[in-house]
Amino acid sequence: MPAITIGDLAQSFMLRQQNTDLKSRMNQLSQELASGRTADVARHLSGSYSYLADVQRNLTLLDSYDAATGEAILFTQTMQDVLDRFQTLSTNIGSAALTAAGSFLDEAVVSASTRATEDLESMVNAINSTVAGRALCSGIDSDTAPLVSHEDILADLRTALAGQTTLAGVQGVLDTWFDPGGGFDTVAYQGSATSLQPFVLGEGETVDLDLRGDDEAFRSMLKYASMAALTADQTLGFDSDLQAEMIKAAGEGLSFRQERLVQIRADLGYAQTRAEESSARIVSERAGYRIAQSELLAVDPYDTATQLEDVQFQLEALYAMTVKLARLSLTDYL
Repeated sequence: MPAITIGDLAQSFMLRQQNTDLKSRMNQLSQELASGRTADVARHLSGSYSYLADVQRNLTLLDSYDAATGEAILFTQTMQDVLDRFQTLSTNIGSAALTAAGSFLDEAVVSASTRATEDLESMVNAINSTVAGRALCSGIDSDTAPLVSHEDILADLRTALAGQTTLAGVQGVLDTWFDPGGGFDTVAYQGSATSLQPFVLGEGETVDLDLRGDDEAFRSMLKYASMAALTADQTLGFDSDLQAEMIKAAGEGLSFRQERLVQIRADLGYAQTRAEESSARIVSERAGYRIAQSELLAVDPYDTATQLEDVQFQLEALYAMTVKLARLSLTDYL
């Protein structure tokens, strides 16, 4: 059988190809040894990607749940701050109104009414709060402020209250205006009647942040705050006896009818706790999946180091052989 020989050009190409392959293998092993993870996933997993794909899918889902949970935590905390501010203002107006009513001084009633006007503006601004550019209390219409300004509210109420001379008449007008279907819905509230979609905290787990500016808690406190603000309004011209009755009724309403507001804050606190618990669970689950991912892709450092040393030896041997072949000549042979 005749011997198969390799020409000089073919031999040079073969050596060059082997050199490239060995260098590529050495770079791959060096990368694996430094990172502790395989550079060739298909070879490392023998083509079985199912478990790795499931782990990566769950990590992606957890990232989306984490973003939604973070948004829920931000919304609930901001809502709590808004409700705290709103309740504090309501309590302060109620306390000042009752103090003025108990003093039997017209000047005190006027002062409390003036302060109520200023605090009513702050109450409306609290309801109109935004987070990340989204209105908190407008339902799905989060690009719209839920309430008009306090001046617009008081202006419409002045028209409605014109001509009233008794406390019962004033209260009747205010009840009608702030009840569902009244002036509050047609004039004051600009948000949607549909609440925000629930925040997804995990697979099959959601939290509902159903807080809108037309809630009964807001209506009630704004009604009594508006009564206090309009008590000494010069345009309406109520007599001093009616003013005393109005400021007292407003103070009692603001001080002793906050049950709905307290309930909302309690429900929101529960939602806040659930969101925070979900966030902690997501952190734990993500850590577990990342450990599983690392174990799937991890390489044995001792085996990798051994292979790297073997490739280095082969590369050095190739260099030595290349040098010897390069020195061959017909003159040396003869």
